[in-house]
Parts: sequence; C-alpha cells; structure tokens
Amino acid sequence: MKAKWMLFIVLLTVTGLPLRAQVIDDGLQYVPYAAAIGLDYCGVGAVARHPLRERIAVAATSYAALTAVAGGMKLTVSERRPDDSDTRSFPSGHAARAFAGAELVRTEYGWDWGLAAYAVATGVSVLRVTGDHHYAHDVLAGAAIGVLSARAAYWLLPLERRLFQWDENSVSVSALPIYEHGTRTVGLALTATLR
Repeated sequence: MKAKWMLFIVLLTVTGLPLRAQVIDDGLQYVPYAAAIGLDYCGVGAVARHPLRERIAVAATSYAALTAVAGGMKLTVSERRPDDSDTRSFPSGHAARAFAGAELVRTEYGWDWGLAAYAVATGVSVLRVTGDHHYAHDVLAGAAIGVLSARAAYWLLPLERRLFQWDENSVSVSALPIYEHGTRTVGLALTATLR
C-alpha cells in the first residue's frame, strides 16, 4: 500500500512538470505539511510518532521559523528573479515550505513516507526553477532552511510540552446543544482541550 501511495504522489509531482501552471507548485508546496499532520488519518497504514497536538505544534513552529528566516533573507538579499518580476528570489519560500513538510513526514512516519514527501518537495523545487521563478541556488537554500526549521521545531518540542502542560492522558471534549425557538434554529457547540 505504501508503494502505491508513494507512486501516486511522485506521479502527481512529475505530471505537473510539462504543465508549468503556477497553481501546481503553489498548491503542491503544502502537500508534505498536510501529510505530516494527518497522514495517519488517511487509512493507509501510516503510524505517527507523536500525537496530533504535537504534530500541529511542530508544524506551526517550523512554519513560523522558516517564514521568519526566508522572509528576512528575501528582504535583505533582494535578488532579482529570473523572470524579472521582483527582487524576492533568494531563498525560495516554496522550496522551504515543501522541504520542511517533507522532513516532518520523514521524522513522523519514517523513510518510506519521507521519500515520497521529499519527491514532492523536489518536484516543487524543479517547477520553481523551470518556471523561471527561481535560480537553482534559491531552491537549494530554501530546501536547507526548510529542513533546518523542521529539525529546530522538533528540538523545541519538549519546551512546548512544558509550556502547554501536555501529558498523554489529558484530553477533554464537551458538547452543548443549542435551540433557538424564535428562528427554529438548531446547533451544536463543541469544545476540545488538548492539554
């Protein structure tokens, strides 16, 4: 089953190459992040190493770190894009996001799934270069920033566990039914505490 899903993801990446619609790499850059958070809920046999709340925290931390680093470097370096559209070429934010997500997948689910995620990230990077949005060194720098931000997020996870006072058995859910007689409206309010 893993091989089928990896083949599907690789084909999805490769089939986007001749199309070169910017929409493909704009959406595809988030596929590894989505997989890192929810692959174990897809019914494909993937088992995450961390609970959902920790995967969300790691994903948010890595995203914030890579956005700060890559965004700051874009403003500082001011390299013109190959298509001459602006001066925010270095580093590639698309590559940073795709490779951060790929590293999160590799860490959570192992190399079987990580290889597929890295294939998607590589496909995003190739699309950015072939579409004249970036030079090769832009996507290489973005890839490095992405992988390092994912590693830093896992390094910070124990701090986040203490900060949010998470333990394994502390989850509460409550539901409140709502009925408004005047408008005959029925609703349900749900709250969940993931501490």
